[in-house]
Amino acid sequence: MRDVLDDLLRWWQAGQPVGMATVVATWKSAPRQPGATMLVGPDGTAVGSVSGGCVEGAVYDLAQEAIADGVPRLQRYGVSDDDAFSVGLTCGGTIELFVERVDRESFPWLAEVAESIDKGEPVAVLTCVDGPPERLGRHLVIGPGERQGTLGSARLDDAATDDGRGLLAAGRNGVLHYGPDGQRRGSGLSVLVRAYAPRPRMIVFGAIDFAAAVARIGGFLGYRVTVCDARPVFATAKRFPEADEVIVDWPHRYLTAEAEGGRIDERTVVCVLTHDPKFDVPVLQVALDMPLAYVGAMGSRRTHDDRLARLREAGVRDDALANLASPIGLDLGARTPEETAVSIAAEIIASRWGGRGVRLSETTGRIHR
Repeated sequence: MRDVLDDLLRWWQAGQPVGMATVVATWKSAPRQPGATMLVGPDGTAVGSVSGGCVEGAVYDLAQEAIADGVPRLQRYGVSDDDAFSVGLTCGGTIELFVERVDRESFPWLAEVAESIDKGEPVAVLTCVDGPPERLGRHLVIGPGERQGTLGSARLDDAATDDGRGLLAAGRNGVLHYGPDGQRRGSGLSVLVRAYAPRPRMIVFGAIDFAAAVARIGGFLGYRVTVCDARPVFATAKRFPEADEVIVDWPHRYLTAEAEGGRIDERTVVCVLTHDPKFDVPVLQVALDMPLAYVGAMGSRRTHDDRLARLREAGVRDDALANLASPIGLDLGARTPEETAVSIAAEIIASRWGGRGVRLSETTGRIHR
């Protein structure tokens, strides 16, 4: 919903109903992940995507039906279905969608959810997507403070709040399964959790030309990007206009302070681009002692070997060094800062999803893990 929130809020504020389709689950090669959203506005405008174009035509019709009758529905499309080719899902995957009408009556808390998302405050929307008809489409909004709405019973609300906050803390969407009254070992009722956690962080150390390109692609991938360097003449907002912030500080001191302040989590990626041991070694010593999503360092093979020796001398264990991506990036033959940024981004994506970084035309089996 984050990508279509401006349009959704505009129609909601105008008192106009909107049809909203959300990906609940996918199997095999379905192209979009749970939480992906498509809107059909009151004027017939379609915004967003749930399948990269595969089933949007069929979903458009379902969304219009939901606007007209207000009845939510759970719909599955798969290549094995008789109508798979008619709706366009020919990629071999299966996708399950929840389609609902959104208006002031059905979702009175939208403005508050939008404000939390805009401020970077964690908030999650829980929706009953499968179960008894009287529960279907009910919402519960949770965050650090009081919850709003209800899924239909206090026991279910309590269980879903606890489990939903776990997903929110991890920044992940997901589906929770319960018995009719919130029994954790039960079945028959499914709750979709749409978690809107603050953007994950990318911290780039080294105010060099490569850092500008990495900051640009980091923002494109959805990270909140910080560029940090101890040299004020280089670390300026003018040189890095696409970074969210530019910090003048010693890298290891800044990273330590951010961790102690609770502003680093397991989604954070760190790119060390200075290839200067007086900056690299102290900050890598700190970073490799943290449960980060990715730590990479730029430099030649000679720089890499020297860096490893210095880190070992500083007391960094071999099992921690195994988490260091150095030299940084995938072997794409990159030369320019922009090409190098693509190779770094590709390695971060591969690390996140368990990819191997090889050409898909040279592999067999599933594309999406």
